Amino acid sequence: MSPAPQSAPVRVACVQVTAGRDLYPNLERATTHIRAAHAAGARMIFLPENVSMMEGTSQAARAKAMPEEDHVALGTFRALARELDIWLHTGTLAVSVGNGMIANRTYMLDPEGAIRARYDKIHMFDVTLAGGERYCESATFQPGAQAVVVNTPFLPVGLSVCYDVRFPHLFRALAQAGAGLLTVPAAFTQTTGKAHWHVLLRARAIENGAYVVAPAQTGTHEDGRRTFGHSLIISPWGEILADAGPDEGFIVADIDPARVAEVRGQIASLKDDRPFTVSVV
Repeated sequence: MSPAPQSAPVRVACVQVTAGRDLYPNLERATTHIRAAHAAGARMIFLPENVSMMEGTSQAARAKAMPEEDHVALGTFRALARELDIWLHTGTLAVSVGNGMIANRTYMLDPEGAIRARYDKIHMFDVTLAGGERYCESATFQPGAQAVVVNTPFLPVGLSVCYDVRFPHLFRALAQAGAGLLTVPAAFTQTTGKAHWHVLLRARAIENGAYVVAPAQTGTHEDGRRTFGHSLIISPWGEILADAGPDEGFIVADIDPARVAEVRGQIASLKDDRPFTVSVV
C-alpha cells in the first residue's frame, strides 16, 4: 500500500543525546537540540529512546517513572510542539502503568501539542552478549501489544522502538497498513550497534519501500552503559541521507513523500506478498 504523495518534500530531524539519570538536565539538552533543528527548518523532529532518563537499575527506573497525566517530560514536549508549530516524536518516556511496572512509551505530538498516537515498545531486550554484557528489559517494562500507524500531513508514520528493529514482520505490518515513514528511536548498545545498526535499518527501509528515521542515544552514560549513536535518516531505496556519527546534536534531511510511491511502484513487494504455510519435513 502506498500513501498518497504530497506536492513538496518536508524536512525532518533526528536529535541525538547522551541522556543521564536526572530528568531536568536531559530535558534541557533535548530542548536545545529541538530548537536548533527547528531553526534549521525541520517540521518533524524525532527524539531517541529514553530521552528523559537513562537509569541503570529497575528499582531506580520505577522510582522515577511518572503516570502519563503527570509526566513532566510529556508536558514539556507538548508545550514545545505547540510553541514551535511542529510535529514532535518524543522518543520514549518511562510511564507508570500500575502493578509496579512501567511502559517504554513513545508519543507523536501534533503542532497543537495534542497526543496523536501512543506506542508501547513490544519487544523486550532480554539478552546476554559475549563478554557478559547483559540486559533484561522485561524485569522493568511491561511490553506493548498494539502496532501503531499515525497519519500526518506528510506521510503515515509507523511507530517502533529499538529492539523492535530485529522483528521485520512488525515493520511489514506497519507498511501494509500504509506507513511510508518508519521511526526507530533507540539506545542501541555499542557492541550491537557496530555490528548491526546500519544494516538492520537499511534493510527495513528497502524491504518496505519506506523512509526510516532512527534517532539514537550516544556515548557513555552515568551508569556506564555505552550507546552507539549514528542516528540515521534513510531513503526508501536504502540510501543513507544523514548519519549523526558519535556526537550529540541533530541531523536533518528532506524527505519526499512521492519517493515512497515511486519506489513501491518499481518494486511492488508489498503488493506481491502472498500467504503461505510452512512444512517441516
